Order: sequence, then C-alpha cells, then structure tokens
Amino acid sequence: MRELRDEVVAGLASAGVTDPEVDAELLIGHVLGLSRGAVQARMVTGGEVSEADAAALAELVARRARREPLQHITGRAAFRNLELHVGPGVFVPRPETEQVAQLAIDALGSAAEAEPIGIDLGTGSGAIALALATEVPHARVWAVENSPEAFVWTRRNVDDVAAPNLELVFGDLAQALPELDGRVAVVVSNPPYVPLSAVPRDPEVRLYDPERALYGGADGLDVVRVLSQRARALLRPGGVLVIEHGEEQSAEIADILSADGWRAIAHHRDLTTRDRATTAVR
Repeated sequence: MRELRDEVVAGLASAGVTDPEVDAELLIGHVLGLSRGAVQARMVTGGEVSEADAAALAELVARRARREPLQHITGRAAFRNLELHVGPGVFVPRPETEQVAQLAIDALGSAAEAEPIGIDLGTGSGAIALALATEVPHARVWAVENSPEAFVWTRRNVDDVAAPNLELVFGDLAQALPELDGRVAVVVSNPPYVPLSAVPRDPEVRLYDPERALYGGADGLDVVRVLSQRARALLRPGGVLVIEHGEEQSAEIADILSADGWRAIAHHRDLTTRDRATTAVR
C-alpha cells in the first residue's frame, strides 16, 4: 500500500494537484472503504492492495490527474460535521465557508427567540443551511436555491441529513420567502462573487464549478446588491446578515451595505488572514 500510495502521490504532483498526499490517501480510502486515518494505519502495518482495487484506483487517479475535483470523483464533500453529496451542477463547499457558517451559527444560537429563524440564500449543496439546522437545533431554518442542476443535490442532502427543523425552497433569492419578512434572525449567503473578467486559475474551479455559482457580474457584486435589499426585508430589527466574499471586496461591500442602511458592518478574516466574510446588523 505504501508503494502504491507513493506512486499515486508522484503522479498527482506531476499533474499539478495542490495536495497530492491528501488526495492520494483519500482516493485509496475511497476504493477500499477506509478513512484516511485507516489508510495511514495500514501503511504502517504493511497493508496490501489487491490487483482489482489497484486497477479501480488507477482509473480514479487518472481522472484526478485531469484535474476533475476529488469531490466529484468520490461523490462526497466534508463540511463541518456533515458529509454531503456533490457532483456536476453544484458548487463544492470549501473549508473557508465553514468559518462563514460559524458566524451565522453563533448569531442564530444567541438570538433571543425560542425558535429563531435562519435563512441560507443560494444554498447550493445545502452546506450552510444544514450546518445551521443541525448545530442550532432549536432554530427553524430555510434553504433557498434557484438552480435546477444544483437543486437535485440540495434535495438529496436535505433528505439524507433529515433535519426536522429545515425546509428547502426552490426559488430566486431576490423574491424569497416574503411570508417571513420582518421575522428572521439571521440571513446568510455564499453568493456568486467572482468578477466576469477574473477567470479562476485552478482547473477544478474553472472547468467544473457551475458558472452561475461563481460569477457575479462585472465587479462580482451584482448578487450582493440584491442580497442586501432582500435580507433587509427579511430580517427583524437587530437581525444579522452574513455574506461570504472575495478577499478584495470588503470595502465595496461595506459601501453597498452602508448605502442600504445596515449598521455595525464588520469584516472577518479566514485562517489565511484574508478577508472572507462581512456581517451587518439590521
């Protein structure tokens, strides 16, 4: 197993994969039905791989070397305490979004209501909404998505997790849930925010993530402008808005929110010290 793992690492590294060691061990684990830790343990104890498993692994490694996302190959993406189904048509949740979800979870968990309402606008795979629902179980959570291709995955994840306090809605965030206007404690969104001219360098993003989940108009902020106004209508006084965005967009987003009347606008950095999210109070 160790020799096979080293061969896979070398092949993925030569293809430009960012973390070849991690991907190699996860692919081996996927074929063998093992966790990454179990794969590492078997390498220490001299574990072997059958010819059939080695052949199956070779096919998956070839796909990854062509820069198909690891999550598309395995069909799964880890997000906080969740394992989500993902594939073509839906945005693969990123580790940095886990911190954005934490901001929303903290705000929802500290809301004064017995059953505070949280809404994830543009939920994609359902990652943030499902994190809210499972980690703040006394809250009521709505997830909104308008892409038919993504909604297939959202529906599957919502059904799989089966959080009783979550409701999934197919619809545009610009008109979402008018029956909840003025009652919501937290609105969170990871909207498309990449400017049209800023084509991502990584093939995994450029070739496989859906364009409608990436690009937000000429400056990347078209959806943020809509989100700002819709969230103000949804939130009750004192309610919190959480937006994920690119590292160089904080000042422009602050201007948008300020012009719309938001208070206590604050920016939050990810673990790499890049501005990753902005919060504001209704």
